[in-house]
Amino acid sequence: MNFFIWLLVGGLMGWVASLVMRTNVRQGPFLDIAAGVVGAMLGGWLVTPLLGPQSSINEGVYNQMSVFVSLIGAIVLIALVNLVRRRSPR
Repeated sequence: MNFFIWLLVGGLMGWVASLVMRTNVRQGPFLDIAAGVVGAMLGGWLVTPLLGPQSSINEGVYNQMSVFVSLIGAIVLIALVNLVRRRSPR
């Protein structure tokens, strides 16, 4: 059950991150979910050591801080993908 909640929260945070980064038109719901889930992992690994051990969805903690960490991770992931896309030849 924890896995499905992780997918749901990750998908929502991926969608919100794509709205914040203004990439919602270019990516569909599957990329939103992927960005949210991978962003949650990225945020859990990078941001959690700065904020404390109980602030990551990766540990099964679902509170405001863990959702915020997932959002930050998804925004960072989308920013990195946009940076790589701009530098690659078309």
